[in-house]
Amino acid sequence: MSLMISVSGIRGIVGESLTPKNLTAFAMAFASWVTRRKQQRINAPETAKPRIVIGRDTRPTGKAIGDLVSNALVLCGCDVTDLGIATTPTVELAVPGENADGGLIITASHNPVAWNALKMLNHKGEFLNAEELGELLDIAEKELFYTASWDKIGSVQQSDRYDDVHIDKILERPWVDTDAIAAQHFRVLVDCVEGAGYSIVPRLCRKLGIEQVREVACKGNGLFPRNPEPIEENLTATIATLRESGCDFALVVDPDVDRLALICEDGSLFGEEYTLVTCADFYLRHRNGPVANNLSSSRALRDIAAWHGVPCYSAKVGEANVTEVMKEKQAVIGGEGNGGVILPELHYGRDALAGIALFVQAFTLWREENRGGKLSQFRQKFPDYFMSKQKIDIGSKGRDSLETIFSEIAGLYPSAETSTIDGLKLDFEDSWVHLRPSNTEPIVRIYAEAPSKARAEELACLLKRNIEERIPVK
Repeated sequence: MSLMISVSGIRGIVGESLTPKNLTAFAMAFASWVTRRKQQRINAPETAKPRIVIGRDTRPTGKAIGDLVSNALVLCGCDVTDLGIATTPTVELAVPGENADGGLIITASHNPVAWNALKMLNHKGEFLNAEELGELLDIAEKELFYTASWDKIGSVQQSDRYDDVHIDKILERPWVDTDAIAAQHFRVLVDCVEGAGYSIVPRLCRKLGIEQVREVACKGNGLFPRNPEPIEENLTATIATLRESGCDFALVVDPDVDRLALICEDGSLFGEEYTLVTCADFYLRHRNGPVANNLSSSRALRDIAAWHGVPCYSAKVGEANVTEVMKEKQAVIGGEGNGGVILPELHYGRDALAGIALFVQAFTLWREENRGGKLSQFRQKFPDYFMSKQKIDIGSKGRDSLETIFSEIAGLYPSAETSTIDGLKLDFEDSWVHLRPSNTEPIVRIYAEAPSKARAEELACLLKRNIEERIPVK
């Protein structure tokens, strides 16, 4: 498999597509880009050293990659603040906290343990946008690297304070009421899949006022006991442990803690699409304003926005794209349907820790208003939608013909509201379907949502046939 490059960084399998050579090249390119940007941003002299914050998840390859990358940055004239093991949102907070010029996170997020990646942040602690990525890739391709002379190299300092900073910033939010949470005497199972959240997530839960925290896969050894993506088919063992434990619910995060999934007391999935929905419904009580998600996220957020009388905007898939729309529309909360919550009052990045605080507070408020109740009952408050996710191999000829294929398919459904900013989305009265081409493979992903599982699958299969009928003969 080739190296995967996007606005969130570079990703690959260690020793195959992700090698010391390309890790060093991208680290040098990033250092050079940061140096150039710093000089442009503040008219800094060439002698002013950029500062870059780095952090990593717990994967066995993380420290070796971190040391390699850190040394490359130093030899390119950058000072480095190394957080060690840290969640992605914690690094995002640390970049402006250190008044740094950029950040690198060594994590492949929900990918299996053989993978790793460099996620790249600008001076605001946000993922590079398309223009910024283009500049960096140009530097890498042309090898326009800036390297420092022996007396101008940077230095490395360690910092372990940002877990506490992150937790404190969450606890300082005016909508957090730890006394109210404590009064519920919650017993909560926390599954950190041996990732970067192994320490900070249980600590946050206890500081929020959760009475009992049952830790699962919280040793932080980086050897994931299951596929680390927090979706239903990977959570069988966690669900069984929850049922045996008698806990009120489970909080599950991915290895870099930017996604949050929830399991009800009866073992049913609350639904990763409903993490953002629930958090937004609660937050809009405290701060009214627009909300945002991506085109493949549940319609339920739009329903919630209507309840509160605010608009809901949708962006192309991808965190950087969502944050761009959030800034443009001044959204007060947003995210993606994979369990990622973005809260601008903290920072513009998906943050499962912020999501935990919002969710637990939302459930607490509902229990106060209803004199108790279980999480499975709380879930019934929200609109019920079901999704079907499929894909189709279209080959190289099909990929070259996608514009025509999508145009013809759109013509088949004149009653649908159509969006073409990211593939093709057809929005019907009570359902929708999104056809989105992969950036790395000759496939089209098909996402459909409807009021019933059968209808969602029927819609996805129908559009899959529409594509198959139009793929050019090989």
